[in-house]
Amino acid sequence: MTAGKTPSQCRVQLHQLMLPEHANAYGNVHGGEIMKMVDEAGGIAAMRHAQRPCVTVAMDSMTFMSKVSIGDVLCCVASVNFVGKSSLEVGVKVTAENPITGTVSHTNSAYLVYVAIDDDGKPTHVPPLILESDDEKRRHGEARARQAHRLALRKP
Repeated sequence: MTAGKTPSQCRVQLHQLMLPEHANAYGNVHGGEIMKMVDEAGGIAAMRHAQRPCVTVAMDSMTFMSKVSIGDVLCCVASVNFVGKSSLEVGVKVTAENPITGTVSHTNSAYLVYVAIDDDGKPTHVPPLILESDDEKRRHGEARARQAHRLALRKP
């Protein structure tokens, strides 16, 4: 197993210009397109941390607070918040920028859980998360509580 990593070492920013193929007939980007980009950003952050392939096992609810339009630049910023034995929680913040006006809106955020897998496709251990800032420690504490809640929901 590799040494631990900080959230900043694994942070990912994905930017994508939203085009007509991403949108419905009203010019609004499909929620599924945004969810796909969120999962890609989160998955890259998880793999950077684990240094192993990672698969998505859960996505907490995603509420869209504002629309994303054709011509906007969608930005997903993904950070590892928590690691367990083989699982990682990644938070992804999504913003949309109008590149002409410079207006940026926070469209939604999501928390996703990934599991690192070994060469046989089985869960494998991940390195510890090294927390440096007060914000990272706060995010870790909140993620630990979410993980406990997720595990409690799985019990009969």
